[in-house]
Amino acid sequence: MPNRIKRWFFDQMAAWCMLFRRRDLALEYYERMLELDPGDPLALASIAFQTAQQGRKREALAAFDRLLAVAPDDAEAHFNRGFLLQEMNDRDGAMAAFRRAIALNPENADAHFNLGVILGPRNQLDDAIAHLQRAVEINPLNADAYHNLAVAYGLQRRIDEGIAAA
Repeated sequence: MPNRIKRWFFDQMAAWCMLFRRRDLALEYYERMLELDPGDPLALASIAFQTAQQGRKREALAAFDRLLAVAPDDAEAHFNRGFLLQEMNDRDGAMAAFRRAIALNPENADAHFNLGVILGPRNQLDDAIAHLQRAVEINPLNADAYHNLAVAYGLQRRIDEGIAAA
């Protein structure tokens, strides 16, 4: 049987397993896809995301690193890696990942938001404000971005701007 048919089958089975909430079995099918092609971006991204969802953060980080080795310009992978690093309290690594995600996709509101959230407590308020403002420009429905923007303004004693952002 040709590998392309096997890959299609494994991908379909993984998708069905996800629908039935059988993440463990879905991961097995993604691993089978990697046996056919160790650099398969879809399989690598799926493994990274699913292991992160299961709380296996170190494994997920390794999977994101494998994905980025074959797809270095994948903005979503950089964002997800940054989010994972943020959860692991690696703020420097998260900042670098969010910056890369923004460089690749300047319209990623979530990357701007998360970068702003990290910069604020580091007292890099001007940069935090710039990223939080960009986040609300891209996604005006993000209430958390408005809240964090108001706090950042308040910390700079820019009361009127803080009130307007709230």
